[in-house]
Amino acid sequence: MIWNEEFETLPREAVEALQLKRLKNLIERVYAVVPYYRKKMEEMGVKPSDIKCLEDIRKLPFTTKEDLRINYPFGLFAVPFERVVRIHASSGTTGKPTVVGYTKRDIETWAELMARTLTAGGVHQGDVVQNAYGYGLFTGGLGAHYGAEKVGAAVIPISGGNSKRQIMLMQDFGSTVLLCTPSYALNIADVMKEMNIPESSLKIRVGLFGAEPWSENMREEIEKRLNIKAMDIYGLSEVIGPGVASECIEEKRGLHIFEDNFIAEIINPITCEPLPHGEKGELVFTTLTKEAFPVIRYRTRDISVIIPEPCSCGRTFKRMQRITGRSDDMLIIRGVNVFPSQIEHVLMSIKGVEPHYQIVVDREGSLDMMEVQVEVSEGIFSDEVKVLQKLNKCISQELKDTLGVNCKVKLVEPKTIQRSEGKAKRVIDNRKI
Repeated sequence: MIWNEEFETLPREAVEALQLKRLKNLIERVYAVVPYYRKKMEEMGVKPSDIKCLEDIRKLPFTTKEDLRINYPFGLFAVPFERVVRIHASSGTTGKPTVVGYTKRDIETWAELMARTLTAGGVHQGDVVQNAYGYGLFTGGLGAHYGAEKVGAAVIPISGGNSKRQIMLMQDFGSTVLLCTPSYALNIADVMKEMNIPESSLKIRVGLFGAEPWSENMREEIEKRLNIKAMDIYGLSEVIGPGVASECIEEKRGLHIFEDNFIAEIINPITCEPLPHGEKGELVFTTLTKEAFPVIRYRTRDISVIIPEPCSCGRTFKRMQRITGRSDDMLIIRGVNVFPSQIEHVLMSIKGVEPHYQIVVDREGSLDMMEVQVEVSEGIFSDEVKVLQKLNKCISQELKDTLGVNCKVKLVEPKTIQRSEGKAKRVIDNRKI
C-alpha cells in the first residue's frame, strides 16, 4: 500500500524537476533571511542565481552540527519567531543540544512523511500503535504519533521505559504495531522471557524501528523473538525527525528517501567529494519544504549507499541502504576503521550469544586495546569451562576475520550489561585522544 501515490510514484524526470524548483526557492529564501547562510555562501562566491541544475547543489556550503551549535538556539531559523509552533532539540552527548523549529505547515509536512513511513511498513487504519519512542524534546515520539493519527490508527502514547507495563498494555489493548528503537525491542523481548510471557499472547505483527544503527542479524533476532516483521525507518532531528526514509514491507531492500522533500547525496567523509551511486560514504541531506528550519547540505555522519534502481513496490524514489555506522563514532583501532555495527553483525550470527554487548576501548602505552563484552545465554554460562573457552575463541576469531584487528572478548553473565530504553550506548572509549 502507498500513502501518497501522486508523489511517491512520480516519474524520475518529474521528481528531479520538482527538486530543482524547490531547491531554487530554498536557496533564494535562506540567502535573503538567514544571515549565517548568506555569509557562508558569499565566502564561497555563490549566489542563488548560480543554482541552475541539481548538480549545482555541489557549489553550496555544507552544514554541520557545529554550525547549529554556533547559532544556538534560534540563529538558523528562517521565519519570524511568531510563526514557530514547535521546538525540538537533539539528544547531543556533548555541549548544548541542537535546536530545531517547526511552523504549522512543517508539522503537517512531518505528519504526511510519517504517514508515508508507517504505510510503507504495513500500518493502516484500525491498527493499534504502541508508540514507545520517547516523547519530549526528542523528535521520535511526537513525529511518529502525528503520522499514526494521520493514517487513522489508534495511538498509545506510552513513550519508552517501564517494560512490564508496556507488555501489559500490549496484551490488554491489543497493540498491533510497535514503534521504538531496535535495542529497546530486544529489551522488551528479554522482559517477556523473564515473565514467561509467550509472544503468541500479543497481537503485534509489525515493528518500525529506528534512531540507531542496527544490523540485519539484529533484525532477524527481533523478528524471531517477537514473531513480527521488523522494519527499518530513518530520520534525524536536524533534517525533520523520523520520516526521511523508510523500508517498504513488500521488499525490505533499502529505505525509500522521500525525494520530493529532501535531496540526498553521498560524500567521502574525509575529502567531502561527492561519490557516485553505489559507493559507500556519508549521507548529506538538503531540506526542500521545511519553513522554520531549512538545512543546506547537512552532514549527517551516517554511513550508507544510495540505490538508484526503482523498487518493485511501485515507489520511484531512490533508496538508501540501512545505516552501517557513523563516521564520527567510527573507532580507529591501530589504524583500522571499526564500526560497532560490524561487531554486532558477527555476534548476532553466533549461537549462544545474547543480543547485548558493549565495546570498551583503552590505551595501554601507545597501543589501543579493544574489549568486547558479550552476554551469553543462561545454559552456556552455566556449562563447563571448556565450552565457554571454545565460545570465546570462536567469537575472537570471527571478530578478527571481520575487523582485521585483534580484540579481547569477555563473556559475561546474562543481564550483566545495562539495558537501554532509548538509544543503546554501545561504546565506552576511555582513550585520551
